[in-house]
Amino acid sequence: MKLDDVRKLATFKFHHTPEDQAKMREALLSIGIDPANLYQELEMASLYVDTHRDTSYPNTPMSLHSHAFYEMLYCRKAEGVEYLVGSERYRLRSGDIIFISPGISHRPILPPEMKTPYVRDVVWISEEYMTALKREFTYEPVEANDYLIRTAGTRWEFLEKLFWVGIREMEEKRTGWETAVIGNTLLLLSYLNRAYREHSAGMMTAEKPELLDNVTAYIEEHYTEHITVSDLSRRFFVSDSSISHIFKQKMGVSIYHYITQRRLIAAKSLIAAGLALEHVATQVGFSDYSAFYRAFKQEYGISPRQFKNL
Repeated sequence: MKLDDVRKLATFKFHHTPEDQAKMREALLSIGIDPANLYQELEMASLYVDTHRDTSYPNTPMSLHSHAFYEMLYCRKAEGVEYLVGSERYRLRSGDIIFISPGISHRPILPPEMKTPYVRDVVWISEEYMTALKREFTYEPVEANDYLIRTAGTRWEFLEKLFWVGIREMEEKRTGWETAVIGNTLLLLSYLNRAYREHSAGMMTAEKPELLDNVTAYIEEHYTEHITVSDLSRRFFVSDSSISHIFKQKMGVSIYHYITQRRLIAAKSLIAAGLALEHVATQVGFSDYSAFYRAFKQEYGISPRQFKNL
């Protein structure tokens, strides 16, 4: 799904009642978007930089995903929202900035009783453009997987305005807007890099590990192996139902679906690296290619070969 499709979502103004959720689902399906796969296989419309504002309401379907581009998020409203990057879980606040490299698994975790929407400004930067920055301007971005900064109460609070400038330029499309968006993004990257290296902004730390974190960390290390709920319950000394319940409650998916999502994220990276499709399946933990094909097509709406051709 390209950014233009994401922008279409802004035309649907619904709240978070069950009736409105049903209307939202129908509206998404009417433009060919499966709500369950909303954040899977997003595609940039630009060769360089895309930016937009995204809003999630209670019960919005969220899934573990990754991108083929860099992603920056500026959290405007994030009451009770947590964010999973790899196997680390962070509790978000307004003013937090998240920088995620290509191929890194991530997803927001929305609270069951979310009272206010989760609102963030989103900037996508193509890997090719980031490579050009490194080559032409000796720009050296921090390639950490947990590049998370807390700007509230620091001298970096002004970055909020830069995120908004990029969105306004892309929405209004006035003369020279493409150049303005790219120039604004260069400023954002430079300041963000400086804030991280100077440690002059608050460095976000992961939450104290709970059962969910221990299980996701184990999956992160062992997703290529055969994993069952019984194996996990014995390892962490809890019942099968406890593990199944916490995943359904916090992640909105079964633990087996989560494991499948993590395997598919690894598969995308291997496909992009040029590995033969037949070998990808077994490398990431699927029993055979047919099982891998079915899971990939169901999760992303395209076949592994179609993804490779992209």
